[in-house]
Amino acid sequence: MSLKLVLQLIIEFFKTGLFSLGGGLATIPFLYEMIDKYGWFTKEMLMNMIAVSESTPGPMGVNMATYVGFHTTNSILGGIITTLSLVAPSIIVICIVAHFLQKFKNSHWVQDAFYGLRPAVCAMIASAGLGILVIAIFNNGTISMDINFLNIILLVLVFLFYKKFNKVHPIVLICLCACLGIIFQL
Repeated sequence: MSLKLVLQLIIEFFKTGLFSLGGGLATIPFLYEMIDKYGWFTKEMLMNMIAVSESTPGPMGVNMATYVGFHTTNSILGGIITTLSLVAPSIIVICIVAHFLQKFKNSHWVQDAFYGLRPAVCAMIASAGLGILVIAIFNNGTISMDINFLNIILLVLVFLFYKKFNKVHPIVLICLCACLGIIFQL
């Protein structure tokens, strides 16, 4: 594990933790940037990380940070470092905001700032969802004529199943999709 790699992981995941407002899905655009900038993992690996992170306990962004740190450094320490780098900005910002919010919680400026963040968070989550959809539908992860029709058919079938049986618990749906992925080797 090289010091340069560890510093790059710390910087990238600290930046991700600082600017990915809105939860785990908001970290995905930053992970795409890491693919292009460093090549630490592939788009296919990112899809697998998202699937596993969504279906395992804990915050999705933290699960993905831990995986990337472990994968790139081949050590548990790398996973711990990236995880701490991702959550450190939140802890710092929460402590600062909690201190000042008591004074300004009724301020019109503070309420407007939080209201203004909503569209940005929504756009980041929508961007992540569209990125996942493109990787799922197109075989090479970019919009092209190389369409994976099996993925489209399965997506439509799962959507119709959910619409028909919308009282189904999400864990059942996750298990169903995992089984379909195993059966069809997706």
